[in-house]
Amino acid sequence: MPRPLQRVRLESGLKLNLNRLARRGYIKPGAFTGPVGITWTEKCTGDEIASGLITADMSGTEGWFRIKLGHLDQRILLITKRRHFGGRQWYFVCPYTNRPASVLWKPPGAQSFASRQKWKRQVAYASQFMDRVARGHQGAATIKSRLCSVGGFDPHEWDLPPKPKWMRWRTYNRMVERFDRYEAMVEEGLLGVIKPLGLSKNISN
Repeated sequence: MPRPLQRVRLESGLKLNLNRLARRGYIKPGAFTGPVGITWTEKCTGDEIASGLITADMSGTEGWFRIKLGHLDQRILLITKRRHFGGRQWYFVCPYTNRPASVLWKPPGAQSFASRQKWKRQVAYASQFMDRVARGHQGAATIKSRLCSVGGFDPHEWDLPPKPKWMRWRTYNRMVERFDRYEAMVEEGLLGVIKPLGLSKNISN
């Protein structure tokens, strides 16, 4: 059974992903950037949820990130850590736990951004409210969406898209294995519902 919706759903709030912000050009390692406008939109409808301004100083090995959003004006420290394969990786320093984090969240009703660990049991991921069948459907849909996006495939034409041209076979095969596990979750969940009704034999045939 899915869990009762007692905690706040984390994905219903706002999210700052430092690596994604850098990939999209909102911030730039090695430079001072901003202020730059940023918006959050609802995935299904594309409607704007919130908008604000971000500024960042990443010109050294440490820096800061500033987000202005309505009445919120929050400044967050940034640090770098050495990568095993060379170079340095940037991280937020959570204002509450003082730990490095690539992603900060502002759940519904919160007054600032912080790492997932700060919110503890006040929040939960959307998948924690789902039953096994729903988690299977969501997982398979996520993999299909990613493959279609990377490979330029029409999602209406494929249950599981083929390997995108530039994707490694090793990566693709891992995604296929995960897709199959999610599909199995859906089938097992449906059989669990059908069996008590005495319909499993007809379905399998």
